[in-house]
Amino acid sequence: MSDDTNTAGRRAGFVALIGEPNAGKSTLLNRMVGAKVSIVTHKVQTTRARIRGVAMEGGSQIVFVDTPGLFQPRRRLDRAMVAAAWGGASDADVVVLLVEAQRGVTEGVERILERLGEIGEGARVALAINKIDRVEAPVLLGLSAKLNEAYPFIETFMISAEKGHGVGVLREWLAGEVPEGPWLYPEDQIADLPMRMIAAEMTREKLTLRLHQELPYQLTVETENWEERKDGSAKIDQLIYVMRDGHKGIVLGNKGETIKAVSKAAREELEEFLGRKIHLFLQVKVRPNWLEDAERYSEMGLEFKDGNQ
Repeated sequence: MSDDTNTAGRRAGFVALIGEPNAGKSTLLNRMVGAKVSIVTHKVQTTRARIRGVAMEGGSQIVFVDTPGLFQPRRRLDRAMVAAAWGGASDADVVVLLVEAQRGVTEGVERILERLGEIGEGARVALAINKIDRVEAPVLLGLSAKLNEAYPFIETFMISAEKGHGVGVLREWLAGEVPEGPWLYPEDQIADLPMRMIAAEMTREKLTLRLHQELPYQLTVETENWEERKDGSAKIDQLIYVMRDGHKGIVLGNKGETIKAVSKAAREELEEFLGRKIHLFLQVKVRPNWLEDAERYSEMGLEFKDGNQ
């Protein structure tokens, strides 16, 4: 069989999911891809890097750009995240704006609607109203009408990313919208983010969940070393950077209880994700200025200069 026949009828393209923090973008991505790729937590602004998940639907390959939530940026890291989100949207073949049903048209959604026009002429933008199980039908219809009045969306979907309602319909529609052409990734590849970064994100998710309000954005995690072992397992060394000595104590916890619990939870999830045994070693380091450190940004897949706008 020649390559031509193999690629006949194939489609592939990029889809950007945009929306306010906590609109459910990461949950939707994981539901679409069928594996946990992007980090899902109840805290806002947890997706820092442009993590891509690859979903297969018929002969189409849909590559999702999971952008950081769009919010009002205050610090350099915030500005870099917002720049990454709009960058991801303008590079995509199709953009899906996710709006939370029960929150409706917030100030944040209004700001996003205003900026949608800047993505470029001919941008294909669909609307997905998420968490539809939390509001009554008349409220949904009113919200849909209001949003479609504000921007000419090419299609509107009612979904529940968490429960899976309407997600299949959205995925099928996207499969028909991406351009014709050869697939961009091998069929068995679910994320193009280096495994080291996915591993770091998993540990950061566990820290975020465990520490709640205490240190949400004051820490970052890096995978310093990844060693493949002959028995098929892997030894992973990670560094957790915090900004102050006091933060180090919080991360370690009483008699090291917090770090042990985080390490165990991250290791178990990594083992499930990779399907093999993992030896995970965490170390906490104080680096006062990591939020202003260009190298930390490249580790997170962000542009340091983006934060300077």
